[in-house]
Amino acid sequence: MDAVAVILEAPEQLSLRSLALNAPTSTDIVVEIAWSGISTGTERLLWSGKMPEFPGMGYPLVPGYESVGRVVDSGIEACARIGEWVFVPGANCYQSARGLFGGSASRVVLPGARAIPVAESLGSNGVLVALAATAFHAIAGHVLPDLIVGHGVLGRLLARIASATGASPTVWETNATRTSGAVDYRVIDPQTDDRRDYKAIFDASGDGALLDSLIGRLTRGGEVVLAGFYDKPLNFNFPPAFMREAKLRIAAEFTADDLKAVTGMVASGALSLDGLVTHTRPAADAAEAYPVAFSDPACLKMVLDWNTL
Repeated sequence: MDAVAVILEAPEQLSLRSLALNAPTSTDIVVEIAWSGISTGTERLLWSGKMPEFPGMGYPLVPGYESVGRVVDSGIEACARIGEWVFVPGANCYQSARGLFGGSASRVVLPGARAIPVAESLGSNGVLVALAATAFHAIAGHVLPDLIVGHGVLGRLLARIASATGASPTVWETNATRTSGAVDYRVIDPQTDDRRDYKAIFDASGDGALLDSLIGRLTRGGEVVLAGFYDKPLNFNFPPAFMREAKLRIAAEFTADDLKAVTGMVASGALSLDGLVTHTRPAADAAEAYPVAFSDPACLKMVLDWNTL
């Protein structure tokens, strides 16, 4: 069995070619992918070669952890899953390329337990489940954000989830192209904001250079949550943080429980994923789609369409 996959051969060198897949084990499923999203956080770092060392890191690799499709085959213990429409948070099933994160392919093999059932009616919006789970993981069980930095997809999902749970967050955005689309929250330029009493500031910008300025906006005992991904060392001036008794929290990778929680929110109507996928390209045009996803501020989320292969 094989699949056509997006392959980063080296930084900024992308190809689309066939790869042999590992045979499914008794608990594995085989998923025909319909759509896969391009992450402007981790995949941008893989594309540029700036991704810090992680287990399994290296080239050539298949990126992608935002895919949806149908289960078409399985091992003997997972036959009940055949026919399901599922979200695939990546796969490591390739014989001649690394699976980091492995979801951008026409077909993948993965443990059945990792595939989360989602509504087929979501269409390409289903790829957003991973980012929604990331946002939910950052918020769940903690002080709700009253300031969110960045109005990209992650910032919008943070704001939508916070609003759905009773908060009224403010969102900072400096790029005029991205100021529209707010739902039950307001988006402003930070230069127009004179508040210095935020209790919980969630940074979705990935810009570590903002840390000192964010600490300066906290109330005493307030918290800065690093919800993005940062490729450079972070540092901050101690005295302002000391005077505010500031807290610093890192929101790590989403869990299976987070995925289930947000799919439940979407199914109930508490969370909408509409208006976040702005660009769709045939998978065959992946080499052109990746640079657009990373460079065009109007592109919130680029999705590759595997139905066209």
